[in-house]
Amino acid sequence: MGFLRRGNNVLPGFGLTFGFTTSYIGLLVLLPISLLVFKTFSLTWVDFVKIVTSPQVVASYKLTLIASFLAALINAVFGFIVAWTLVRYKFPGRNFIDAIVDLPFAMPTAVSGIALTAICADNGWVGSWAAKFGIKIAYSQLGVLVALTFIGLPFVVRTLQPALDDIDKEIEEAAASLGATKFQTFWRIIFPAVFPSLATGFALAFARAIGEYGSVVFISGNISYETEITPLLIVAKLEQYDYPGATAISLTLLTASFILMLIINSLQVYTRKSR
Repeated sequence: MGFLRRGNNVLPGFGLTFGFTTSYIGLLVLLPISLLVFKTFSLTWVDFVKIVTSPQVVASYKLTLIASFLAALINAVFGFIVAWTLVRYKFPGRNFIDAIVDLPFAMPTAVSGIALTAICADNGWVGSWAAKFGIKIAYSQLGVLVALTFIGLPFVVRTLQPALDDIDKEIEEAAASLGATKFQTFWRIIFPAVFPSLATGFALAFARAIGEYGSVVFISGNISYETEITPLLIVAKLEQYDYPGATAISLTLLTASFILMLIINSLQVYTRKSR
């Protein structure tokens, strides 16, 4: 254990800090999850499988996971552009736009849902324009995607900004002086440097979207087998006092989220080692 005491530490005492860390994480994270698993044990395996594989629940899984993945992917692309603009360019109103990025963080999810529904409904500003082209946003799967994209943007932007700040512009200038095109400079220098942060932002936005409820429940319309998300089914089970059913669905969604985030984090580690 001697290697744990090497170096100068602002907060001395590995035993104390490590003990506090594990205790805090255990009480805040592991205890609720363990209780969730324990509650599910009140079901037999047959009942558990019957609940989590019912057609309505499976349809909600598909919508939740696919819409969350697409929303995170959209935010990864456009969030990179937003972060790049805020870091690399100085322009009037930059601080205002930078503050707006955090708006989905500050707004209650119910307020976000009501606002998006008002704008995207058939008589709203955006919804009425989209209706002219036969596109229905509110009370459709597209509306679910819009809501999940809205709440996930800050995770990508705020994760990318420090990474973009750390890139020395002289490296890009050196690449240009050696004959590299702008695309080659981006693909070989900028993208590898920011990819771990981009993957982290994607994972955070994806995880946040999977558990989102407040902003989606208003704009989705909650149509069974079409626009019904998994968190809504969990709440419905709780309202019916079906706690084992709610925990069974929650545990399944939690397991899927954990596996996907583990894959993404493993990809980050592999990328860092490759670099």
